[in-house]
Amino acid sequence: MTRDVIALTPRMPDLRTLLAGLYAGGPDLGVSTLADGAVIQLRAPDGRPLVSVEAPVLVQVPGETTRLLGAAPGLPDSPVWWTEARAATAVAEGGLLAGSFAGRLATVLDGSVWPPEAASTGVVPLTTDISAVPVPATSAPAVDVLTDKAAVVIQDRPLVTMTSWLSDALRGAAADGRALQIVTPRATRLTRPALTALHGHPNRWVVQEADHGFYDGLSGAVLHWKGGVFTPVLDENGAASVADAFATTADSGERQLVLSLRTRHPADEDLVLGRAPEAAWRILTGAPPAGWSTAEPVNLPWSTRQLTDLARDRAPRPTLLIAVGHPDRPAIATVRVTRTPDGVEEDVVLALGYGRDETPPLDRVASLAETLCAEHSLTSMLTSLRAARRDLTVPPRFEAPPVPHTFTLGPGEVRAVGLTHALSPPLGPTPVRLGPPAGPALHYPIGDGTDPRGWHTFRGLTRHLERGTPA
Repeated sequence: MTRDVIALTPRMPDLRTLLAGLYAGGPDLGVSTLADGAVIQLRAPDGRPLVSVEAPVLVQVPGETTRLLGAAPGLPDSPVWWTEARAATAVAEGGLLAGSFAGRLATVLDGSVWPPEAASTGVVPLTTDISAVPVPATSAPAVDVLTDKAAVVIQDRPLVTMTSWLSDALRGAAADGRALQIVTPRATRLTRPALTALHGHPNRWVVQEADHGFYDGLSGAVLHWKGGVFTPVLDENGAASVADAFATTADSGERQLVLSLRTRHPADEDLVLGRAPEAAWRILTGAPPAGWSTAEPVNLPWSTRQLTDLARDRAPRPTLLIAVGHPDRPAIATVRVTRTPDGVEEDVVLALGYGRDETPPLDRVASLAETLCAEHSLTSMLTSLRAARRDLTVPPRFEAPPVPHTFTLGPGEVRAVGLTHALSPPLGPTPVRLGPPAGPALHYPIGDGTDPRGWHTFRGLTRHLERGTPA
């Protein structure tokens, strides 16, 4: 049984209802709060945490519960209050206590529980010998094991998402110089925001195979626990082996269109962020994003003004945002807003999913590039295509990398490189001018998005452009 249990209710759980749910362990257990009251914990008599409950979140984005939890019978769509409970993995009764807490909330508020089989309403007596359970080395609810080198999070759920729990664990690990390592079963997948969190070394997705040890879900390297951290098993030549379970599978015909773009704006009081990804959404899907948030579930309706206000309040610290599309077209983006000496930069990675019988809109990319350059201060954009899941989730097996389709260089960068130099890559490709003749952007066709040789063309182009950029 998963240790994460979620109550989905049409009404907001008030404090009295939350406390009534936490009495799932009987009157001998205690209750305390963390994070300025944002997390409530059910604790054993000696103070050890048993279940942590995050503040309820009103999810207002259509399709978000289905995207993250699947199309289980009885699960409501938005708007719905999402109350997540995470049980301590070291105590056998933890999962049952979390299930009873969620079941009580759902019963009182006419809601549902995910996973459905976890729900109960009875009292769960604490029979574990608490004195034999190690005292947690951290108060972070998401972290199950903490060593000098790693913060380990154990997730037994079909889809690992970039929850606020996980975001807090990532920030804490980075601040302390530790690796964040997420341990899951082989059947688990990641959302793209969760994948983004694990990209930085030495963070790692650790996949546990029944009776076959561990491997890295992104590289396939066979792993073992050594010195307080999961690390690759090396042979006598210092090379890592790849797990058999990581082998690629047959092409399903599903595709992802991936755009990596950067904009740069003057840091003035009239700046509104988020308009570049919104333009990409409208041109490629016919509709704006459905919602945004700083974590999953994405709970807020799309609003460029609100996300701008958040980024401004956090400046000069960077802000990482998540945006999602409407249920009929899988689309998700991460947006990183950074204050730099040159202004305010948005780094956007937008992925859109297409089935076997759907055609990615590659014919609209040039129009999108022209719009972004003319109206949204584009500095660069790489568009690529990859054979990967339509639902945009990441399985723990080999997936071919994306193949470049086009590259766009914004007008400011063209001026910095020099127009004559940027127009003449020695081995191609021949760019298309976008915008006014006196200060054009350049749009380079790389390939059809299916031929891996496109990477050779793209690397040659970027080396040529770098040689023209002033030191």
